[in-house]
Amino acid sequence: MEFDELSNKVIGCAIAVHRALGPGLLESTYEQCLARELALANISFEAQVPLPVEYKGVRLDCGYRVDLFVERKLIVELKAVEKLLPIHEAQILTYMKLAKVSVGLLINFNVELLKEGGIK
Repeated sequence: MEFDELSNKVIGCAIAVHRALGPGLLESTYEQCLARELALANISFEAQVPLPVEYKGVRLDCGYRVDLFVERKLIVELKAVEKLLPIHEAQILTYMKLAKVSVGLLINFNVELLKEGGIK
């Protein structure tokens, strides 16, 4: 599946979750529900994937965890915050660098309409 097609399918799943639940829940709730939507759509993913840091030939577990790693090529970082901040964007860029992938989605479920400011 191409990146655009995969991203669009994941966004569609996220919109389905948001339509059903709305804003105001914990990030972990949205993660579990989005995982269910992805499974129903036959999209392979892993949840809470550790991302080690390689430093001078040693793999270090520094506590980085990707919320959802879709088809081992798309990082999905979920939030349930009042507003996405530059630190959230820096976080997903760091995860993309560590995972050596070029595509990521930052999704904030704590908005009235997901398509209006909830996805980057």
